Amino acid sequence: MSEIEQFLAEHVALSRRYFLRATATSAAVMAGWPARLRAEEGIESPEARKGLDEAIARLEPYFTPQANFQDVSRGDPVPHTLSEEKKREVGLTRDTWRLQVTSDPDNPVPLRKTFSRADGTAFDFAALMQLAETRAVRFAKVMTCLNLGCPLGMGIWEGVPLRDVIWLTKPGDALRRVFYFGYHNDDPRQIFRSSLPIGRVLEDPFDLPPVILCYKLNGHWLSSERGGPVRILVPEAYGFKCVKWITDVVLTNLAGANDTYANENNDIDSPLKSFAATISAPRQWKAGESVPLTGYAQVGIGGLSKVQVWLQPEGEESPKGDPYFATAPWGDVEILPPPTQWGGELADEKLTSATQGFDESSGRPISWPMRLTKVHWATLLPAVPAGKYVLRCRAVDAKGNGQPMPRPFRKSGHAAIEQISVVVE
Repeated sequence: MSEIEQFLAEHVALSRRYFLRATATSAAVMAGWPARLRAEEGIESPEARKGLDEAIARLEPYFTPQANFQDVSRGDPVPHTLSEEKKREVGLTRDTWRLQVTSDPDNPVPLRKTFSRADGTAFDFAALMQLAETRAVRFAKVMTCLNLGCPLGMGIWEGVPLRDVIWLTKPGDALRRVFYFGYHNDDPRQIFRSSLPIGRVLEDPFDLPPVILCYKLNGHWLSSERGGPVRILVPEAYGFKCVKWITDVVLTNLAGANDTYANENNDIDSPLKSFAATISAPRQWKAGESVPLTGYAQVGIGGLSKVQVWLQPEGEESPKGDPYFATAPWGDVEILPPPTQWGGELADEKLTSATQGFDESSGRPISWPMRLTKVHWATLLPAVPAGKYVLRCRAVDAKGNGQPMPRPFRKSGHAAIEQISVVVE
């Protein structure tokens, strides 16, 4: 099964709200299309509107239930597949979890207090919950793998800022970086490591949420498959920074990273990119028909100003000296507004100020699209003559950079422009 097919597997109804809006705005949306792709007949037909309505109704909920996240966990065996007895034995349940916070013995940081499993002082779940009474934070984030072309899931993540636990050790000013890793079968060869500069852990630049010790997803305890009982969650980062089954935090004087992904030739400091892809995109349709398209866009650190599509006749010469089609005749599509039902098995559909980025009184997003999340888009593709075409879509960030710019390199995260071959008969 392909990545996109996996992504589509769990689609259910999202909201009909966009369809009501689309009937009033479709003329403005279509005005952005190049003249050769516009067709007056059929765009506003009842059949076309019904097709768009049905395509939107098949979209997945905005937030993803825990069980529906795609999984790319490491381990042999993968830790979440262990028996409950074994999980209790190795500290992968809430009542047995212990976090060790220590100094790097080779590059030490003076600590007035350490949390160690060996001497029985490790930080436990009860202590975490005591901090949570006053320090818990919640925020929305899309979880994406650096090397995959589609998100793994979207949710509201809850936890305690990692800095609150680090400050309990009363570290000296030699501290420059935080190393951390999770349980991987007591086998050093399987340990999956990541790290952050201490400045990012202690402070939240550009209105980002804090790095957290995460214990809930969508209001429910974090499942073992999602990295429970506790994982690291870095809001702006790809999944490899959000290490599951966290067991150890090591405070070091080293300035450089020790990330597993650094040894796998990836850019370990690259934040989430903005990119778009299709969800429902027919590979074949009839000439003279308007075709409904839906898709999603990941809203990376650079934000999102628009999503665009381009239907290019096969064999037509592409813009010269323009490998990313920046000067191609792209047409804007409609970004769907916030849904009326959030999904994700949230215990409370109304999100409040307890969730960063949401208004306290209305429970609606303060801004839209929200950074570090995803949104959906939809449009009616105007009728075109019979022939073979290539359909592309792209995101444009808040500064006007069209995907895959400003960071086109795969090592810093997927952002390639999707290309679909279609036949119009």
